[in-house]
Amino acid sequence: MNRLNLALVIMGMLLVTASWGAEEKGSKSEPKKNPIVVMETNFGTLEIELLFDAAPNTAKNFLDLVNKKFYNGLTFHRIVPDFVIQGGDPKGDGTGGPGYSIKDEKSTQAEVRGTLGMAKSGPNTTGSQFYINLKDNTRLDGMGFCGFAKVVKGMEVADKISMLPRIGETPKEKVTIIKAYIKNTAPQVKTDKK
Repeated sequence: MNRLNLALVIMGMLLVTASWGAEEKGSKSEPKKNPIVVMETNFGTLEIELLFDAAPNTAKNFLDLVNKKFYNGLTFHRIVPDFVIQGGDPKGDGTGGPGYSIKDEKSTQAEVRGTLGMAKSGPNTTGSQFYINLKDNTRLDGMGFCGFAKVVKGMEVADKISMLPRIGETPKEKVTIIKAYIKNTAPQVKTDKK
């Protein structure tokens, strides 16, 4: 019996040790994914990843505006070919904003093709207006602009918008942000099925 008891004790200890290792593996938290904003326009849909590691305050401001449905119905009011398209102004002329400004933030995200940055008219004047870089514009990095997101799907939509006929920097045809929302949080349609 002593050998049998000893064998059972050893097996029990091995099982406990193995379960501790499994608990540790299962308890590790998964890295948090950045939110994806879906921006539906009358020219197609963009998917935009918010870069909280690069510019947390600016990304949070944009996310808050999306959650408040601020961008729904606004336009891309400015097109500068081979540079940027710009939107997010409730006045539609480059002079509007959300009614507040946030402090400038130094971003670790370079202003490259597909990056979103916040438009501004001087120090600490960022609010709701944003632009999408149509090409690498790294010179903006040293000028106080803040890259806070990047287009991960639908860059061809931004390119299509950039080629629209315009008067000066204003598109002749209205480019509307129909709605912007966080991916997987679009309004759900209720059905009678249970």
